[in-house]
Amino acid sequence: MSHLSAAEVLGLPLPAWAQFRPDDGGPVTAVVEPIPWGPKSGPHFRQPGRFIHLSRPRDGSLPRRRGVAGHRLTLRDGDLTDLEGVIVTSVARTWVDLATMLPLDDLIVVGDAIVSEHERSFGPPRVPMVSLQKLRLFVEKANGVHGVRKARIALDLLRVGVDSPPETKLRLMLEDAGLPAFVPNCRVDDALGKPVWTDLGCPAYRTCLEYEGLHHLSPEQQALDAYRDQRVSEAGWRQVKINKIDMKQGRKWVVARVVQVLRKQGWKN
Repeated sequence: MSHLSAAEVLGLPLPAWAQFRPDDGGPVTAVVEPIPWGPKSGPHFRQPGRFIHLSRPRDGSLPRRRGVAGHRLTLRDGDLTDLEGVIVTSVARTWVDLATMLPLDDLIVVGDAIVSEHERSFGPPRVPMVSLQKLRLFVEKANGVHGVRKARIALDLLRVGVDSPPETKLRLMLEDAGLPAFVPNCRVDDALGKPVWTDLGCPAYRTCLEYEGLHHLSPEQQALDAYRDQRVSEAGWRQVKINKIDMKQGRKWVVARVVQVLRKQGWKN
């Protein structure tokens, strides 16, 4: 199992359009691994979620069965892993293979999830699926693997410490707009010198961002958030809260909200 199917089995975050949605088995298909250049065509590109993606070694025959997108891969040591009896491409190899199917921003979202790690003053430490250093080494040695060109571009845009796909998308919006750098899992020391962890922070202008998902609507979480907000404010930082509705408004809306606060903190664009 490889590509999008391996990503789902491994628990990697995929955009909704790429998630598995079987359609009565789908058409009979047998496709070679897509080349990393030129126009992409065929149902496995237009509707990749309709298929289970299976691969065989480069010198083997293509899988040919109903509802299957077949690929042939050049496999190396460490490219495969056994997951409860199911052979799938490894996390690192799957990420490179996804570069043949996902747009760059979505590939970065997956990459951020893979390398995410942090240790805070609360909760258990987060351990990466693959450390950024190991992923970098894997990609450096992946010469000739389809997708490696885009993977190398995405690799330089990954950041360690992200907790969710919306945080990555928010960060990329701000970077594309040319705003000062925001660091994931940014530490802010409160008036007593104790740490407050923010989703994204810009220490240069003492501005932080919080992406508020549905779990922030519970009374318990709202109480915790209010206490966090007070500590951040007393430390001299300004905060911007972004939610799903803001993201649907688009980049211009989100960037304008952040710019307004950055200017109050002394940033001049």
